[in-house]
Amino acid sequence: MLYVITGPPAAGKSSWIEARARPTDIVIDLDRIALALAGPGAPQWLHDDRLLKIAHRARFAAIDEAVKHRDQLDVYLIHTMPSPKALAKYKRLNAKIITVDPGQAIVMQRVRDMRHAGMTAVATRWYRLQAKRPQGQTTGRQTSRDW
Repeated sequence: MLYVITGPPAAGKSSWIEARARPTDIVIDLDRIALALAGPGAPQWLHDDRLLKIAHRARFAAIDEAVKHRDQLDVYLIHTMPSPKALAKYKRLNAKIITVDPGQAIVMQRVRDMRHAGMTAVATRWYRLQAKRPQGQTTGRQTSRDW
């Protein structure tokens, strides 16, 4: 099964996956990929544009290969704001689209506490887009991890 996990920055998408994925499942998370490609001591969420370009290419390759195996194992893909084209592709692949959103007030506080200032704009944009189009099952408020 392919699970596409959407939601604003700092919503708890990774924690949602950690609570469900087995060690044999595949998790495709741009932040984890970038961190794996970065040098020692690199920040967890603020990546250089060159590193992000490389990480995006690795992510696309991982997606292309992982979806071939979704009948044998679960594939969890974090995609914060999938475009209509990406959503159509995921639907063709019979993906289950999950939206993790503990609420705008909680997300904005987490972004202020943990992320760089630019993530406030990303979270605001996510909520504006979300208001325009429902993206699947919403998990609702959840405790994701100790912040």
